[in-house]
Amino acid sequence: MKFRRLGREGPEVSAIGMGRGATPVQYDTPLETDFNASIARGLELGINHFDSGDDYWDGRHEVLLGRALGKQRRDVLVTSKFGNVTLSDGKKGANGRPDYLRQCCDISLKRLGTDVIDIYYMHRVDQTVPIEETIGAMGDLVRAGKIRHVGVCETGVNTLRRAHAEHPVTVLQTEYSLWARDVEDGILSACSDLGIGFIGYAPLGRGLLTGKIRTVDDIPEGDRRHRHPRFQDKNLEHNMKLVAGLESVAASIGATPAQTALAWVLAQGDFIVPIPGTNRVANVDLNVAAAELELPSDTLSKLSDLFKPGSGAGTRYNESQLKGMGL
Repeated sequence: MKFRRLGREGPEVSAIGMGRGATPVQYDTPLETDFNASIARGLELGINHFDSGDDYWDGRHEVLLGRALGKQRRDVLVTSKFGNVTLSDGKKGANGRPDYLRQCCDISLKRLGTDVIDIYYMHRVDQTVPIEETIGAMGDLVRAGKIRHVGVCETGVNTLRRAHAEHPVTVLQTEYSLWARDVEDGILSACSDLGIGFIGYAPLGRGLLTGKIRTVDDIPEGDRRHRHPRFQDKNLEHNMKLVAGLESVAASIGATPAQTALAWVLAQGDFIVPIPGTNRVANVDLNVAAAELELPSDTLSKLSDLFKPGSGAGTRYNESQLKGMGL
């Protein structure tokens, strides 16, 4: 396994991390067995970076991850998040109040079964609370020994700079893939300038870039992706034409579309780490192998041209959710 440092002062992590899988896992079910096996396989292959969040599967993901890691928790880097909340009307909101942050951190520590969270993220920007207040309180948690590093998610450049000025931000996490390249408009360069690592979630476009989703019928019933515009109606039909091009490139180099897409992300900067999510051992093997795949410059250019920013159809979230991102 290859490793990369998160920012100038951050920890070294495996070039491929593990995010949350798309399919929610319930306790004591066959899916939990698959989840445990995927974590175990990741550990065997050298993955040392496991991502979670307090709102993932209503908190179950933190518990399941803590269970699956067991005693090996001390050998790896575990992250979690706070502040992405569901409001009474079912819409998404953000809560960056220091008192709420401290409460969430204690709950996540208990769920994960650990005494420290390696990277703790502000999951969404709360526009009602100055960023300095939230990040300052996160700095207090560092000094208290409850978290090791401060992270932010889905922030804009100005907010990132203000946050970093209040307390060093180790890493920014935002969606990044061939299909979703918004962060190339200022965010990646800001991270590079400030010495902040970048974690790209959904590096496979939430499964879009695997080539395994051809129609909406390929998405399980109840799956949240039914609500994502990229998978709806004519949008998916258009996006599959782009994926066909990816499949052609992948075939020409003897790799899978998913591996090719991950290798492209890795090639965009040595401070960038993708965290594909899966609950399947076979996918863990394929994802880890992508870290060894070095794409020729002409292949990188071909993929970048194929997936030019704005070439995909549909937004990555619905309109109401997008209002809370890039702030």
